[in-house]
Amino acid sequence: MRKRRLTPAELQVWRKVARTVTPFRPQKPEPVEEEDFPSLLEGRHHLDVTRPGGRIPVSRTAKASAPPKPAQPESSRLQPAADRGGDRRVRRGRVEVEASLDLHGHTQESAHLSLRAFLAFHRSQGARCVLVITGKGRAGEGVIRKRFLDWLNTPDVRDQVASYAQAHQRHGGGGAFYVFLKRQSKRQ
Repeated sequence: MRKRRLTPAELQVWRKVARTVTPFRPQKPEPVEEEDFPSLLEGRHHLDVTRPGGRIPVSRTAKASAPPKPAQPESSRLQPAADRGGDRRVRRGRVEVEASLDLHGHTQESAHLSLRAFLAFHRSQGARCVLVITGKGRAGEGVIRKRFLDWLNTPDVRDQVASYAQAHQRHGGGGAFYVFLKRQSKRQ
């Protein structure tokens, strides 16, 4: 789209207004004086110096990290939903979700515990499909989202889960998963 030219009357008004304005000329900042930084830091505590008493405080929730577990062979890992009809329903977002769990704001530990309890409870109630919202995290690299599939493959959770699938966009897309639960056996 082309800009139209100003009419002579508009041009006259513009010139009148432009004469009332003073140009903005920012002042240059004054140079910073050279300071003796080592003398400024004297008497300050540095992060790499241990505190009096010789111990660095550790948070109450901090635990020694366990050695990494060897990865399970692909054949023994829980696989995504694969049946044709179910897969089509998932892709189209036509899955009936019976309950949902939102893990936003959880720590890894509380998210794992909540997931285990949630799946056990809803399986005992006869639910077949639940929605677990992990969130995407920053740039799609959320910690809970990454750990979610590992948690599904832990023995206690794996016994309850038949399969899983990424949720349809209307249910959270990449930040959520459908979890299909195994049927509760009669003798349990």
